[in-house]
Parts: sequence; structure tokens; C-alpha cells
Amino acid sequence: MSAVDMMNGALEHTIPAAHRMGVKVVTADRGHAATTVPLEGNGNHFGVIYAGVQFTVAEVLGGIIALTTFDAAKYFPLVKNLDISFVGMAKSDLRAEARMSDAEIDRVAAEAAERGKSDFTLEAVITDADGNTVATTRGLYQLRAHAR
Repeated sequence: MSAVDMMNGALEHTIPAAHRMGVKVVTADRGHAATTVPLEGNGNHFGVIYAGVQFTVAEVLGGIIALTTFDAAKYFPLVKNLDISFVGMAKSDLRAEARMSDAEIDRVAAEAAERGKSDFTLEAVITDADGNTVATTRGLYQLRAHAR
């Protein structure tokens, strides 16, 4: 089973609200994740995708990257803060994408091994079906060791 399949299967149980929105993981690799969400069923009163849906499709990227990049048997991710800027009208299916550099992966891994936790920042871009940016996010996440 691929990482994408595992993440999509887990999403239904770990974040049921995101699953009900139709959030799908399309890329789940070391330091890189992308998700999509459909327009259908996620509109608001003026015909664009509801802001909370846009937030969600981007926010889950931190967990996906953490789980596919670091040892999930030792660590779990959590979100500490997420800022979103809406820069365009979300009138179609959306895609959110974020990356973590190799240097940042090494830093987070070393700090988590030493301290039991490490904060990291991810910037995500949310685009519409034509590739136009509709929102950007900057999230502060933490990789934290499981309690022993």
C-alpha cells in the first residue's frame, strides 16, 4: 500500500471532518505533500469554496509531511498556529501543496531526538483548477515524541 493510500485511509478516522469535505491526499513523500478538495459540497453563500475548507486542505499538510518524513512510531505531529491569506476567488476544485527542505528535515529530526519535540514552519499554496493561487498559509507545527 502506498503512502497516499495509507494517508487517505487514515484521514477518515483521524480527521472525519476533512474526510467529509472530500479532502484527498494526492502526494505524500519525504518533505512533500499535496492535497485536493472538491468544489461540490463545499460552497458558501456567494459561490466560492468556504474559507474553513480552504484552511483544512492546507492545514493537514503539516501532519502528512511529518508522518511521511519522520518515524511515526516515535513521533506525532500537531499544529500550533496557522495563518491564511485569501488572495483569489476559489471557484473550482482546489489543490494545496507544501515542501520541507532536506536541511529543515535534518534540523527537526536532530532537535526532536534531543529534546523530544521540535517546531517547524510550513508555507503552503492553495491553487484552483487553472493553477491560480487562491490562498497561502504559513503554519507552525510541532513534531513531538510519544509519551513513554
